[in-house]
Amino acid sequence: MWAIAAALFFFQASDFSSVGMKALEEGKYEAAVQAFTKAIEADAKDYFAHFNLAMAYGFLHKDAEGIAEYRKTLELKPGLYEAELNAGILLIRQKNPAEALPLFEDAAGQRGKEFRPRYYLAEAQLQTGAPAKAEENYRLALELDTKSAGAQLGMAHALARQGKLAEAAPHFRQAAQLDPNYRDGLLELAVLYEKDKQSAEAIAIYREFPENAAAQGRLGELLLETKEYAGAIPHLEEAYAKDSTQENRVALAVAYLFDKQLDKALPLLEKAVAAEPSDYDVRMMYARALRDKRQFPPAATQFYEAAKLKPGEAKTWSELGGMLYMMEEYPQSLAAFDRARALGEDIPGNWFLRAIILDKLHQVKPALEAYQRFLSMSQGKNPDQEFQARQRARILQRELEKR
Repeated sequence: MWAIAAALFFFQASDFSSVGMKALEEGKYEAAVQAFTKAIEADAKDYFAHFNLAMAYGFLHKDAEGIAEYRKTLELKPGLYEAELNAGILLIRQKNPAEALPLFEDAAGQRGKEFRPRYYLAEAQLQTGAPAKAEENYRLALELDTKSAGAQLGMAHALARQGKLAEAAPHFRQAAQLDPNYRDGLLELAVLYEKDKQSAEAIAIYREFPENAAAQGRLGELLLETKEYAGAIPHLEEAYAKDSTQENRVALAVAYLFDKQLDKALPLLEKAVAAEPSDYDVRMMYARALRDKRQFPPAATQFYEAAKLKPGEAKTWSELGGMLYMMEEYPQSLAAFDRARALGEDIPGNWFLRAIILDKLHQVKPALEAYQRFLSMSQGKNPDQEFQARQRARILQRELEKR
């Protein structure tokens, strides 16, 4: 990783520097720090001592101290390639690519046909928001070392940030092939495919990670989005079995719902609501599933709870009104429809149910008006209900005329 000044061995080292070099070679970095510190105390302008002290600090991951010593080295010996390269590496490690950039630029200018200065220059350019320049230097680095997984992944990132996803994909693949530690880069590629609306390509990658619960969960979600409900279920089941998070639980429940497996969906939704009682969407999902299973009282309870969470959501009151109608709780149903209408939910279906309820309650004139309002709004969209409404409206009209 580190560059060692070749000229070092042409200078007569002090006793302290000799001790320090021996300690470095043996991996005794604390001892090396002590020795080179004493060498600097003996001669503050000994840039080799500063350089080697910086190296020792780097091996100890005392990056701030190492950077300071490399800067001192460069003050004493401007343009020293090894100090520029090593200081830049520490700055990158400290997430400070902007300060590393000029060091790598100078180092690459000195030894442009060596892999490391080109590679690190590209890294700094990528991290400072210059992907086009980074692409150029990654390309040069790969010409010098085609088997560098890091350079392959860097090239992939540089291309992807320029929107060149088709060109980036082979580099993600090559990085993973060269080094298994880079295999998760393919998951990055899958995410990029998703953002680019290339669901099929993302799905194909997620299928390559059967051991990864998150990948399987996302695979299942994508299959849901593409309406492959039955295909999604095994992946979501596996993801939930490995990692029973709320996200995995809800995704699996949704898949069961779409696949008409209410008996499997309901226990998951019950757990999901218990886990996050303030989640309006999950509670509405649970309420609808209970309704579809014809478990009306618990469904009504869930609709009420959802309405408490979002009292200004008209759709909730509308669905609650329909639920209460099924339970024959007519006054409460009318009240819910009134609330929905006040919030802007003025739809034909609600007027039809309102008309039926008023009809059942023998409120002849309001029922007739509700049927007529439904007919004026529906306009052929609900033929069966319109036929029923016309028949009842005629009967109610005659009844009113007799009075």
